Amino acid sequence: MLATFTSAATLRRACLPLVRRTSLLSNAIRLYSSNQQRGGLNFFNRTSLPMNTIVKFVPQQEAWIVERMGKFNKVLKPGLAILVPFLDKVRYVQSLKEVALEIPSQSAITSDNVTLDMDGVLYYRVVDPYKASYGVEDAQYAIVQMAQTTMRSEIGQMSLDLCLRERTTLNSHITTAINEAAQDWGIQVMRYEIRDIRPPVNVVDSMNQVVEKDRQKRAIILESEGRRQSEINISEAHKQTEVLKSEGEMRKRVNWAKGSAEAVTMKADADSAAIKKIAKAITDNKGGKDAVSLRIAEKYVEAFGKLAKETNTVILPSNLDNFSQFIAAGMGIYKNIDSNTLAKKVIDADKAPKKILDSKN
Repeated sequence: MLATFTSAATLRRACLPLVRRTSLLSNAIRLYSSNQQRGGLNFFNRTSLPMNTIVKFVPQQEAWIVERMGKFNKVLKPGLAILVPFLDKVRYVQSLKEVALEIPSQSAITSDNVTLDMDGVLYYRVVDPYKASYGVEDAQYAIVQMAQTTMRSEIGQMSLDLCLRERTTLNSHITTAINEAAQDWGIQVMRYEIRDIRPPVNVVDSMNQVVEKDRQKRAIILESEGRRQSEINISEAHKQTEVLKSEGEMRKRVNWAKGSAEAVTMKADADSAAIKKIAKAITDNKGGKDAVSLRIAEKYVEAFGKLAKETNTVILPSNLDNFSQFIAAGMGIYKNIDSNTLAKKVIDADKAPKKILDSKN
């Protein structure tokens, strides 16, 4: 029995270091997983604190928080620093550089009840090392949680279309809300950028259908506008054609009228010149009037002679049996007119038979 007890004790002592190592490893893994979920500095990448070696050199863009006997003493700025041995201790190291912090994906419901999965990137910097060290336990974790809650709150006040269209406004609202809460943490958020917005699959399909319908609608509208413009162009072409035709016809008639007027004017001028020449010949030559009187009588007789040859209707003077009186009547007409009128009568007498024949035909 004593041997059994001794064997058990020996086995327990042999296994104790292994159990302790397993426990330490389990605790480390649990701490790592917890910090990963919180989004802050985890167990393995936490910045190591510098040891008190009396003389220290603080790097550029860093601030060291020094405690003396467990109480805040001062903030060391970049450069040379002297610490009191055993009393002073560097408790926190804060980076003053701008830091990019990834915001994990999360679900949010819009005002029109559409669930969206969203993630983003937040850029911040430490502006007050004292507040960043003592104002919050884990600044990065607090910022991540504030960004997620603010994003859900802002998304809940907007519709899906507005969320997709107003990313810049949404980013600005989230940045303002985080800065208001982070004033006591010594942190300033420079900007927030939404990286991805992922609607549900059925919503994406519906949006694609809407986009396709909208494209078809625009195509139909553009086609109808094209037909309308084509009809307008054709009508305008017909209109211009008719206008040009009417202008051409108008110019044609104007030109014809001008030509006719010029022809009449020229003919009148020619007749006037002929009358003047005949009148001058009658008045200047002795016996001219007797010759003209004889010519008129001949034409008068000739005209009536031609009338007698045409169709059944003949107009005769009442005293045609007395030819001497017929000639005397012609001579009497001559005596009652002046020289110009006489010349015109001669011309008309030459044309009279032709006019009579034309009217009879």
